[in-house]
Amino acid sequence: MRLRPVDALFVLSLLVSANYFSNALLELSGAWMVAEKGVCVGLLALWAALQARRTDGWLIAAALALGAAGDVLLETHGFTIGGIAFLAGHLTAATLYLRNRTAPIAPALAVAALTALAAWSLPTDRSVAPGIALYAAGLGAMAGTALTSRFPLKTVGLGALLFIVSDLLIFARIGPLEGSIVPRLLVWPTYIAAQALIAWGVVRTLVRERGRLRG
Repeated sequence: MRLRPVDALFVLSLLVSANYFSNALLELSGAWMVAEKGVCVGLLALWAALQARRTDGWLIAAALALGAAGDVLLETHGFTIGGIAFLAGHLTAATLYLRNRTAPIAPALAVAALTALAAWSLPTDRSVAPGIALYAAGLGAMAGTALTSRFPLKTVGLGALLFIVSDLLIFARIGPLEGSIVPRLLVWPTYIAAQALIAWGVVRTLVRERGRLRG
Protein backbone atom coordinates (compact mmCIF):
# COMPACT_ATOMS: atom_id res chain seq x y z
CA MET A 1 0.00 0.00 0.00
CA ARG A 2 1.61 3.23 -1.21
CA LEU A 3 0.92 6.38 0.79
CA ARG A 4 0.67 9.73 -0.97
CA PRO A 5 1.39 13.20 0.47
CA VAL A 6 -2.33 13.82 1.06
CA ASP A 7 -2.47 10.67 3.20
CA ALA A 8 -0.49 12.53 5.87
CA LEU A 9 -3.85 14.01 6.91
CA PHE A 10 -5.24 10.51 7.40
CA VAL A 11 -2.26 9.48 9.55
CA LEU A 12 -2.48 12.74 11.50
CA SER A 13 -6.13 12.02 12.23
CA LEU A 14 -5.20 8.68 13.78
CA LEU A 15 -2.44 10.28 15.87
CA VAL A 16 -4.72 13.05 17.14
CA SER A 17 -7.41 10.46 17.89
CA ALA A 18 -4.99 8.40 19.98
CA ASN A 19 -3.92 11.51 21.87
CA TYR A 20 -7.54 12.51 22.48
CA PHE A 21 -8.34 9.05 23.83
CA SER A 22 -5.41 9.11 26.25
CA ASN A 23 -6.43 12.57 27.46
CA ALA A 24 -10.04 11.41 27.88
CA LEU A 25 -8.91 8.44 29.97
CA LEU A 26 -7.05 10.92 32.18
CA GLU A 27 -10.39 12.79 32.48
CA LEU A 28 -8.94 16.02 31.12
CA SER A 29 -11.51 18.61 30.06
CA GLY A 30 -11.87 22.06 28.59
CA ALA A 31 -12.55 23.77 25.27
CA TRP A 32 -9.32 22.43 23.82
CA MET A 33 -10.51 18.87 24.40
CA VAL A 34 -13.74 19.62 22.53
CA ALA A 35 -11.71 21.11 19.68
CA GLU A 36 -9.35 18.13 19.61
CA LYS A 37 -12.30 15.76 19.45
CA GLY A 38 -13.70 17.59 16.44
CA VAL A 39 -10.33 17.63 14.69
CA CYS A 40 -10.07 13.82 14.75
CA VAL A 41 -12.80 13.13 12.18
CA GLY A 42 -12.52 16.65 10.79
CA LEU A 43 -9.12 15.70 9.36
CA LEU A 44 -10.67 12.65 7.72
CA ALA A 45 -13.32 14.90 6.16
CA LEU A 46 -10.65 17.27 4.86
CA TRP A 47 -8.63 14.31 3.51
CA ALA A 48 -11.71 13.06 1.67
CA ALA A 49 -12.70 16.51 0.37
CA LEU A 50 -9.25 17.17 -1.10
CA GLN A 51 -9.64 14.04 -3.22
CA ALA A 52 -13.32 14.47 -4.15
CA ARG A 53 -14.01 15.02 -7.82
CA ARG A 54 -17.58 13.80 -8.28
CA THR A 55 -20.77 13.32 -6.26
CA ASP A 56 -19.67 10.14 -4.46
CA GLY A 57 -16.49 11.80 -3.23
CA TRP A 58 -18.36 14.82 -1.93
CA LEU A 59 -20.94 12.62 -0.22
CA ILE A 60 -18.34 10.76 1.85
CA ALA A 61 -16.61 14.05 2.70
CA ALA A 62 -19.97 15.50 3.82
CA ALA A 63 -20.81 12.42 5.91
CA LEU A 64 -17.46 12.67 7.69
CA ALA A 65 -17.85 16.43 8.21
CA LEU A 66 -21.26 15.86 9.81
CA GLY A 67 -19.66 13.26 12.08
CA ALA A 68 -17.03 15.78 13.15
CA ALA A 69 -19.77 18.34 13.81
CA GLY A 70 -21.66 15.74 15.83
CA ASP A 71 -18.59 15.07 17.97
CA VAL A 72 -18.38 18.75 18.89
CA LEU A 73 -22.12 19.30 19.28
CA LEU A 74 -22.43 16.35 21.66
CA GLU A 75 -20.06 18.20 23.98
CA THR A 76 -21.42 21.72 23.50
CA HIS A 77 -25.16 21.26 22.89
CA GLY A 78 -25.98 17.83 24.27
CA PHE A 79 -27.14 14.44 23.11
CA THR A 80 -30.12 15.49 21.00
CA ILE A 81 -28.42 18.14 18.83
CA GLY A 82 -25.29 16.03 18.45
CA GLY A 83 -27.41 13.04 17.56
CA ILE A 84 -29.19 15.00 14.83
CA ALA A 85 -25.84 15.86 13.24
CA PHE A 86 -24.81 12.21 13.34
CA LEU A 87 -28.16 11.11 11.93
CA ALA A 88 -27.70 13.55 9.04
CA GLY A 89 -24.27 12.04 8.47
CA HIS A 90 -25.69 8.51 8.44
CA LEU A 91 -28.37 9.47 5.93
CA THR A 92 -25.76 11.15 3.74
CA ALA A 93 -23.60 8.03 3.83
CA ALA A 94 -26.62 5.82 3.12
CA THR A 95 -27.33 7.95 0.04
CA LEU A 96 -23.78 7.27 -1.14
CA TYR A 97 -24.13 3.55 -0.59
CA LEU A 98 -27.53 3.38 -2.27
CA ARG A 99 -26.00 5.05 -5.32
CA ASN A 100 -23.51 2.18 -5.35
CA ARG A 101 -25.77 -0.71 -4.33
CA THR A 102 -24.93 -4.14 -5.75
CA ALA A 103 -27.21 -6.38 -3.65
CA PRO A 104 -30.92 -6.52 -2.79
CA ILE A 105 -32.19 -3.87 -0.38
CA ALA A 106 -33.87 -6.37 1.99
CA PRO A 107 -30.69 -7.16 4.03
CA ALA A 108 -30.08 -3.45 4.53
CA LEU A 109 -33.61 -2.99 5.85
CA ALA A 110 -33.11 -5.94 8.19
CA VAL A 111 -29.90 -4.42 9.60
CA ALA A 112 -31.70 -1.10 10.14
CA ALA A 113 -34.60 -2.79 11.95
CA LEU A 114 -32.37 -4.97 14.15
CA THR A 115 -30.15 -2.03 15.08
CA ALA A 116 -33.17 0.07 16.04
CA LEU A 117 -34.61 -2.78 18.11
CA ALA A 118 -31.32 -3.40 19.91
CA ALA A 119 -30.89 0.29 20.71
CA TRP A 120 -34.52 0.64 21.85
CA SER A 121 -34.06 -2.22 24.33
CA LEU A 122 -31.01 -0.78 26.11
CA PRO A 123 -31.86 2.41 28.07
CA THR A 124 -33.21 2.03 31.58
CA ASP A 125 -35.21 5.25 31.16
CA ARG A 126 -37.85 4.04 28.71
CA SER A 127 -38.93 7.59 27.88
CA VAL A 128 -35.77 8.07 25.80
CA ALA A 129 -36.04 4.70 24.02
CA PRO A 130 -38.17 5.90 21.05
CA GLY A 131 -35.77 8.73 20.18
CA ILE A 132 -32.79 6.41 20.48
CA ALA A 133 -34.52 3.84 18.26
CA LEU A 134 -35.23 6.50 15.62
CA TYR A 135 -31.57 7.51 15.55
CA ALA A 136 -30.47 3.87 15.52
CA ALA A 137 -32.69 3.15 12.53
CA GLY A 138 -30.66 5.72 10.59
CA LEU A 139 -27.44 4.22 11.91
CA GLY A 140 -28.59 0.76 10.87
CA ALA A 141 -29.66 2.04 7.45
CA MET A 142 -26.16 3.42 6.95
CA ALA A 143 -24.58 0.12 7.96
CA GLY A 144 -27.01 -2.01 6.00
CA THR A 145 -26.57 -0.04 2.80
CA ALA A 146 -22.78 -0.10 3.28
CA LEU A 147 -22.88 -3.89 3.47
CA THR A 148 -24.91 -4.09 0.25
CA SER A 149 -22.76 -1.58 -1.66
CA ARG A 150 -19.81 -2.19 -3.96
CA PHE A 151 -17.33 -0.78 -1.44
CA PRO A 152 -14.98 -3.29 0.27
CA LEU A 153 -16.45 -5.27 3.16
CA LYS A 154 -13.05 -5.46 4.88
CA THR A 155 -12.94 -1.69 5.28
CA VAL A 156 -16.30 -0.01 4.69
CA GLY A 157 -18.44 -2.97 5.80
CA LEU A 158 -16.36 -3.55 8.92
CA GLY A 159 -16.32 0.15 9.71
CA ALA A 160 -20.09 0.37 9.44
CA LEU A 161 -20.53 -2.56 11.84
CA LEU A 162 -18.05 -1.03 14.29
CA PHE A 163 -20.11 2.17 14.20
CA ILE A 164 -23.11 0.15 15.38
CA VAL A 165 -21.02 -1.44 18.16
CA SER A 166 -19.76 1.95 19.33
CA ASP A 167 -23.21 3.53 19.49
CA LEU A 168 -24.82 0.52 21.15
CA LEU A 169 -22.14 0.77 23.84
CA ILE A 170 -23.14 4.41 24.35
CA PHE A 171 -26.78 3.42 24.79
CA ALA A 172 -25.78 0.55 27.08
CA ARG A 173 -24.06 3.11 29.29
CA ILE A 174 -27.51 4.37 30.28
CA GLY A 175 -28.76 0.81 30.63
CA PRO A 176 -27.17 -2.55 31.49
CA LEU A 177 -23.58 -1.20 31.40
CA GLU A 178 -24.25 1.80 33.64
CA GLY A 179 -21.21 2.24 35.86
CA SER A 180 -19.15 -0.23 33.81
CA ILE A 181 -15.70 0.71 32.52
CA VAL A 182 -16.34 -1.16 29.25
CA PRO A 183 -18.00 1.73 27.34
CA ARG A 184 -15.33 4.13 28.52
CA LEU A 185 -12.62 1.86 27.13
CA LEU A 186 -14.30 0.84 23.89
CA VAL A 187 -16.62 3.58 22.62
CA TRP A 188 -13.95 5.89 21.24
CA PRO A 189 -11.62 3.22 19.74
CA THR A 190 -14.50 1.49 17.94
CA TYR A 191 -15.90 4.82 16.76
CA ILE A 192 -12.68 6.25 15.35
CA ALA A 193 -11.79 2.90 13.79
CA ALA A 194 -15.24 2.91 12.16
CA GLN A 195 -14.82 6.38 10.69
CA ALA A 196 -11.27 5.69 9.52
CA LEU A 197 -12.13 2.37 7.87
CA ILE A 198 -15.17 3.84 6.11
CA ALA A 199 -13.21 6.86 4.91
CA TRP A 200 -10.28 4.80 3.69
CA GLY A 201 -12.39 2.20 1.93
CA VAL A 202 -14.61 4.66 0.08
CA VAL A 203 -12.02 7.27 -0.83
CA ARG A 204 -9.33 4.82 -1.94
CA THR A 205 -11.86 2.95 -4.08
CA LEU A 206 -12.91 6.16 -5.82
CA VAL A 207 -9.30 7.29 -6.32
CA ARG A 208 -8.27 3.94 -7.81
CA GLU A 209 -11.20 4.01 -10.20
CA ARG A 210 -10.36 7.54 -11.27
CA GLY A 211 -6.81 6.44 -11.98
CA ARG A 212 -7.98 3.57 -14.14
CA LEU A 213 -10.27 5.88 -16.11
CA ARG A 214 -7.37 8.23 -16.81
CA GLY A 215 -5.26 5.27 -17.90
